[in-house]
Amino acid sequence: MTSKLNVAVLDDYLHAAPSLADWGGLGANVVFFNDTIRGPALIERLQPFDVICLMRERTPFPAELINALPALRLIVTSGKRNLSIDIAAAAARGVRVCGTESRAPATAQHAMTLILAATRGLAAEAISMRDGGWQRTMGRDLNGLTLGLIGLGRLGEAVAALARPFGVRMIAWSQNLTDARCAEVGVERAPTLHDLLAFSDIASIHQVLSDRTRSLINADALAAMKPDAILVNTSRGPILDSAALLNALHADRLGAAALDVFDDEPLPADHPLRDRALIDAGRLILTPHIGYGSRQTYELFYRQTAEAIAAWRDGAPIRELKP
Repeated sequence: MTSKLNVAVLDDYLHAAPSLADWGGLGANVVFFNDTIRGPALIERLQPFDVICLMRERTPFPAELINALPALRLIVTSGKRNLSIDIAAAAARGVRVCGTESRAPATAQHAMTLILAATRGLAAEAISMRDGGWQRTMGRDLNGLTLGLIGLGRLGEAVAALARPFGVRMIAWSQNLTDARCAEVGVERAPTLHDLLAFSDIASIHQVLSDRTRSLINADALAAMKPDAILVNTSRGPILDSAALLNALHADRLGAAALDVFDDEPLPADHPLRDRALIDAGRLILTPHIGYGSRQTYELFYRQTAEAIAAWRDGAPIRELKP
């Protein structure tokens, strides 16, 4: 390739990407975008670019978008999988799609942080101190509580390892979970999702978003939970029915929830989940999808993104994602 490449790096909310990789070594025109836009404005923005770099699923890439970008030749996504890219549509256009490696520790540690914060009422106490107050809640320690893991893959297993020293009883469920897998991780298998939710003091979601898991935690599922239970979601927003969650919290059918992921990201300022009463009471903790976003993870993502572009440019192998 002799012409200078035009490279777009999307959704760099933290303005961090320029300093975390050797973009200058590409000899390309690299443009960094710090916002998330949709629709015709996004199509217009991306018209000049040969290469588009995605940060996870922040900007979906369906067939309609891919087919509207005639210059596009390569998509690089952070992580080994990005279900928001229509890889088949890209292949049909001759656009190659590749990914980077990923890291489990950051997301698992963030899930554990949310579990600890919710059980000890840290958000409410921090708000009270900010406002000149003093102790407002009586939190629980984890020893003797039951932690239910909805999904026992790589991340569910990592959370189990972090939680074990706190003395929790751990149970797990997913559609295809086996006794052998539970024995390998050292947790009990719940026969059904309803059983897991009914027995758990804390339930933490660790499943991939798919047709089977979309709205998996709905009103019926939430009704199975203890009225003082805590629900944590660091997986994907649409796995949880957020309207049903708010109804359960307002009706005192659920103790608290801690969410790092949402149906619509960035979460709109007027979204119902930004419920000040629940947040101020410490019953709803919201973080802006930062579970995976540690410095080490961003360094890995952006470094390997730049390396993937260089490899593709030079005809070397890349971590190609297939339909």
